Amino acid sequence: MTVLIVDDEPKIREVVKEYCLNEGYLVEEASNGEEAIEIVKNKVIDAIVLDIMMPILDGFSTYKEIKKIKNIPTIMLSARSEEYDKLVGFDLGIDDYLTKPFSPKELIARIKAITKRYQNGTDKFCYKDLIIDYKGHTVQIDGKEIKLTPKEYELLTFFTKNINIALSREQLLSTLWGYDFFGDDRTIDTHIKMLRGNLGKYRDLITTVRSVGYKFEIEKES
Repeated sequence: MTVLIVDDEPKIREVVKEYCLNEGYLVEEASNGEEAIEIVKNKVIDAIVLDIMMPILDGFSTYKEIKKIKNIPTIMLSARSEEYDKLVGFDLGIDDYLTKPFSPKELIARIKAITKRYQNGTDKFCYKDLIIDYKGHTVQIDGKEIKLTPKEYELLTFFTKNINIALSREQLLSTLWGYDFFGDDRTIDTHIKMLRGNLGKYRDLITTVRSVGYKFEIEKES
């Protein structure tokens, strides 16, 4: 597991790095937000320790940009204990918050907790390099986010929560459009066609079930 430490204070980075290395983690360092964003673009990062008060780009702005690339478990650090900072951070979607000075042992414990939640929870669907972040409402293929309409996203997430189950057009219409919708089966077919187009190399995961509807089909691992 690789932890990215983002802080403009070298001593803070050094202490956190030492404790991370003792846990067997790999470490990447950035002294400002711009460096952090470039690292996330080019390397696999599993958790981020991110300071708020930094030159060039503050922690809040940095986190917003990183979220556009990938949803990564993040603990925010601040020398201020104001409730406002915490509320802004949590509203943006950070996973945890620590006020400086902090216990490095507590930080490590929190890193373990947030990464465990991501690994064991149901916030993501992963198949090869297709990643659906239910919490962040994003879909990535080959590390790049693909743009879906809200209805295409709803269709895809509904499929992934009903893997290898044949779903009728009527079932999809009533679940995603509602019982009062006055459309017909062609509505589903049109959206499926657009969704398949956006999924590119994974378009064939959505198979047509003759006389029924559709299925999101994935081979079971042996």
